[in-house]
Amino acid sequence: MYHNQVNGRFLIVNTRIFMKKSCLFLSLLALIFSSTACKNDKQKTSHEEMGQDTENLLDMRYKMLLKYPVDSIGFPRSYRYKSKEVHKVPSKDWTSGFFPGNLWQIYQLTGDEVFKERAAKWTSFIEKEKFNDGTHDMGFKVFCSFGEGLKVASNDKYEAVIVKSAQTLATRFVKNVGCIRSWDFNKDIWEFPVIIDNMMNLELLFEATKISGDSTFHKIAVSHANTTLKNHFREDNSSYHVVVYDTISGKVKDKVTHQGLNADSAWARGQAWGIYGFTMAYRYTGDDRYLNQAKSSLNFYLNHQNLREDGIPYWDFNDPNIPHAVRDVSAASIVASACYELSKYDSDKVYEQYADKVLSTLMSEEYILGPDIDAPFILMHSTGNWPNNNEMDEPIVYSDYYFLEALQRKKVFETSL
Repeated sequence: MYHNQVNGRFLIVNTRIFMKKSCLFLSLLALIFSSTACKNDKQKTSHEEMGQDTENLLDMRYKMLLKYPVDSIGFPRSYRYKSKEVHKVPSKDWTSGFFPGNLWQIYQLTGDEVFKERAAKWTSFIEKEKFNDGTHDMGFKVFCSFGEGLKVASNDKYEAVIVKSAQTLATRFVKNVGCIRSWDFNKDIWEFPVIIDNMMNLELLFEATKISGDSTFHKIAVSHANTTLKNHFREDNSSYHVVVYDTISGKVKDKVTHQGLNADSAWARGQAWGIYGFTMAYRYTGDDRYLNQAKSSLNFYLNHQNLREDGIPYWDFNDPNIPHAVRDVSAASIVASACYELSKYDSDKVYEQYADKVLSTLMSEEYILGPDIDAPFILMHSTGNWPNNNEMDEPIVYSDYYFLEALQRKKVFETSL
């Protein structure tokens, strides 16, 4: 009897202890979950605030483009930190078309009519370049301005400017070589130079054929792309910057650089031009060789041991000062934009993933200019011409152009899913 009572009391006591411990455990568990939830909520709020801050910063940078005074002979090209000055250029400069192009693209991203109106004003200042036969950069100047305007609305005048520009550019094509001549300087050294950048100007020719029905432009573009495909790439699918041809035989005389570290290095923006250029050429032709080259060159770029973790390359993959070399955001922006297009032609997720990574990196205070910089630019850390010590680690207009294009393409890509 006593034994049973003791056992019963022991059972009751143990039950009470168990219940107390259970309550304590549940309270502790609840506290942990509550703490974790609060922490997650704080992190979520923090991330949301960071995202909102970045959007506000980006919106502020957009407005800086409107603040810049309209000037028919002063297109903003880059910003010089030391002198706190905007480097301005006339319409004949190869970068002139990017600023009006940026305004057109911001209009497409925001729907704000004031950007559209300002873009049209700046675009009109470039029209005279349709007669300039002393340059291969007709695509950069004319198509990045008038071409962007045509994406907003049909315009017979804009179409006429593009066709006339294509006719002018076609005069630089030499059949024996199969290419459009790039620069006219250094003639005593370079008989007929062709740079990888020139692939980007082919879009103007392709579009001119679509507008006019004249296949001459398309044929010239294809010939140039085929010759570049044959002679510009190394076995590892990196690209030379400059290939020099003999105008009589059409044979290659030399392979050099003008903006890279040396003739055998992989200049980052040069690789970007090739990736983007052959992706674009595939869009107009459906030629699998172009697509394969774009993918092979991208594979070289993405898997290079010197590509930074944040996706932004150093200005040249072979700079011996890496990791202390300057970066080139413009190269990353160009490749990111090309990757969104490549993702339309190939199901490999690597293209979209890299492009998303670059945009995520750039959409930060580390790369977006702060409110203290009174200049019509968006991004920091681009490099123009390292050998000439020119535009080193500065905001440069074409970096913004391809960044904005990548934002647009991402928007379209996500909408199509």
